[in-house]
Amino acid sequence: MKERIAVLLLALACCGPLAAQEDADHNFEVGKNLEIFNTVYRNLDMLYVDTLDAKRVISDGINRMMQSLDPYTVYYADANELESFLSGKYAGIGALIRYNLKIGNAVIDQPYANTPAQEAGLKKGDIILSVDDSTMVGKSTSYVSSHLRGDAGTSFMLKIRRPSTGKVMQMKITRRQIQQTPTVPYYGLRRDSIGYLLLSQFTDGCTREVRRAFIEMKDKGMKAFVLDLRGNGGGSEAEAASLVNMFVKKGVTVVENRGKMKRANHAYKTTVEPIDTVMPVVVLVDGNTASASEITSGALQDLDRAVVVGTRTYGKGLVQLPLDLPYNAQMKLTTSKYYIPSGRCIQAINYRHDGTYTEHIPDSLTHEFRTLHGRPVRDGGGITPDIIVKPDSLPNIVYYLSASGVDSTEVMHEYEVDYISRHLSIAPAGTFEITDADYEEFRQRVLQSGFKYDPESGKYMESLKKVMEFEGYYEDAKAEFEALERKLSHNLEYELDRHKDIIKETLGADIVEAYHYQAGAVEYALRFDNQMKEACRIASNPTEYWKLLR
Repeated sequence: MKERIAVLLLALACCGPLAAQEDADHNFEVGKNLEIFNTVYRNLDMLYVDTLDAKRVISDGINRMMQSLDPYTVYYADANELESFLSGKYAGIGALIRYNLKIGNAVIDQPYANTPAQEAGLKKGDIILSVDDSTMVGKSTSYVSSHLRGDAGTSFMLKIRRPSTGKVMQMKITRRQIQQTPTVPYYGLRRDSIGYLLLSQFTDGCTREVRRAFIEMKDKGMKAFVLDLRGNGGGSEAEAASLVNMFVKKGVTVVENRGKMKRANHAYKTTVEPIDTVMPVVVLVDGNTASASEITSGALQDLDRAVVVGTRTYGKGLVQLPLDLPYNAQMKLTTSKYYIPSGRCIQAINYRHDGTYTEHIPDSLTHEFRTLHGRPVRDGGGITPDIIVKPDSLPNIVYYLSASGVDSTEVMHEYEVDYISRHLSIAPAGTFEITDADYEEFRQRVLQSGFKYDPESGKYMESLKKVMEFEGYYEDAKAEFEALERKLSHNLEYELDRHKDIIKETLGADIVEAYHYQAGAVEYALRFDNQMKEACRIASNPTEYWKLLR
């Protein structure tokens, strides 16, 4: 025993000077390289042939330094940029714009509900001509957007051309604070008294909105609840803990931050009595569910309080802290990792300090943890759902028809704008449909427009052909290869008929959003959502639901 104590004391004695020497070496390297950086810039400023833009050059240097870390550590020369990023708010008119490749101009794609854009009467397809005395003709979407935005309360004159009439219109619009995406775009009772709520981001106060909606649906007879976190990139940890607290008793640790500075470590616990601890809860997730969304879904999974359905989440287990810098600059700095109730961290990528990073941590290198009831879960690579349901894939032709900038004929966009101009109103989002007659009109437009797209199979066939020719195998397999090419030949009519249902669904989604805005678009999309169908099936089957959790 005495020998062990002596060895331990010797080790401690050796570690003390060693650690102090390491700190001294580190501090020397920091001081040395900062001095080199300052000297380099002073010489550039004095001797370089042209006058340097100090703000741009220094910002470039800082940003390059940030690029050697993780993608969430970011420098903001203007604190307002970070504030807009964190709050999801900006001052403007409240409309999504896009670049119409056919006419070479930015157009209104979708005004948001209850915004200056909607109140001014802007419609999908309106061509943006000028903002005050500045022409917007031929300008990029970023250029146009920067002119539409400004300080809340300021006004400007907007000139547009409405394509359905050709009429040029001018209107005065006053900018105001806009929430880029509503925190809760839609909620409501579905069939079998199942409540549904889509939460788009974890902004300050979002739990109050979720709580109010939940209580409203419960008062109307809600028997199960589906929380949709698909596409939710996260936000406030405190709000994530508060949301979990709606379904979990007081005093439970939801998430714990651990970093280099021990005094900055923090645990978020449930602080109030929950609203409901027994109602079945299903959480929908996907590959874009990240950060605070993963804390919420992961904590509810670890505490066996919800069944998670969908596909594996993004895997962001890092926590950022905003820091004030001189002259109204700021930075968002990764300071710690977070750990959910089972003790696991779900960070998927190990970022290296040299600017490179490893791919997702393979499952073979992850570790097993246990939920409250003993179910196995794993760290690394995000949250794996209890039930994996992949979303419907989008056919290649639909992507080319609907994606901005891909199809230069803009045939889908033009059809939708014409449809809107001919219909003052449409059916509610929950019942609206594109009729077969509507689709046939669209189909003929596509065939007559000169629309073309490159099937992925054709691209791979061409690549394979080149490889076969290079390796000398093509002549021997030429007949079979040409027969396969004929089977895969581009047939637009066939593709339009084959994918009729999903093209109708895509057209309907865009048109519904023009009349019923984001809430209507969500309600419409749920009718075709196979992940939502599975969530409702589980939620309405208590025996299977509780079996999954135990």
